[in-house]
Amino acid sequence: MPLMGLFVLLLSYPSQLEIAQAQDLPSMEVCGQPVINSVTGPCEDPSVAPALREALHLVCTRGRVEAVNRRVRKGIIIGFVGGYVKQGDVNHPEILFATYLRERYGSGVHAKVFGNHDGNKALEDILGLFKKDDHGLSTTREPVKIILYGHSWGASQTLAFARELLKRGIPVALTIQIDSVKKPGFGHDDRTVPPNVAKAVNFYQRRGLTPGQPLIVAADATKTKILGNFHMRYEGLHINVDNYRWLSRVFNKHHHEIENDPWVWDQVVSLIDLELLRTDAEIQTASSTESAPCR
Repeated sequence: MPLMGLFVLLLSYPSQLEIAQAQDLPSMEVCGQPVINSVTGPCEDPSVAPALREALHLVCTRGRVEAVNRRVRKGIIIGFVGGYVKQGDVNHPEILFATYLRERYGSGVHAKVFGNHDGNKALEDILGLFKKDDHGLSTTREPVKIILYGHSWGASQTLAFARELLKRGIPVALTIQIDSVKKPGFGHDDRTVPPNVAKAVNFYQRRGLTPGQPLIVAADATKTKILGNFHMRYEGLHINVDNYRWLSRVFNKHHHEIENDPWVWDQVVSLIDLELLRTDAEIQTASSTESAPCR
């Protein structure tokens, strides 16, 4: 295993407490599809770790978007966790964030998280949705918005996954990279955004063992808009990272500060809102032309 891969393994490998938290998670269905439900209501659940509550406290002030008058477009949001983190490890904000998204946008949006080595499972998940019948996400007259987000190797995986969708002619509305770290191995590229992605944004920091990718660029600037490469700095700021092992807090603190930064997650929700929430004029048009959302 390459040296950097060993560091990431040591820094991301869960403690026994984290393993226990990840077991026996309840499940739910969204539009007939099974979805892991990490906790019930991450904004209210008292069992959520204090550091995670702090990470999500800004987005939790936004509350749920009412689905009346077809305000929410149908969407598929796929998240990828970093390192060797499993998709059911509720000790990471990416996973709780997916639960929050399901609550915020309702049943018209499918939100799910995968490990960054589970791209095939994520692809099966999306293709399964696209094979559904008239009650499915993919058969409405309005194209489904696909949004990808991730941290560390998970951020790198967002672009790798977008390339897999490109091969199948599937467009991506938005990719969101948080402190992207290029995955080891031949051919990995966490810098160049493929042309099937309409918009892309990159949040990064440059400290610690795994500094983030400072610059993403479009493979085709006529097809992809780079919304920004935002350099986050944490000197003099306090971001609670107590949900991580002491090794991570000592040697790679900034990499997890950006992961737990409530401002970053609040910006991510704002970007997703721009993709999924219709204007009043669009609501009026949708009310007369679209089929009912899946229930």
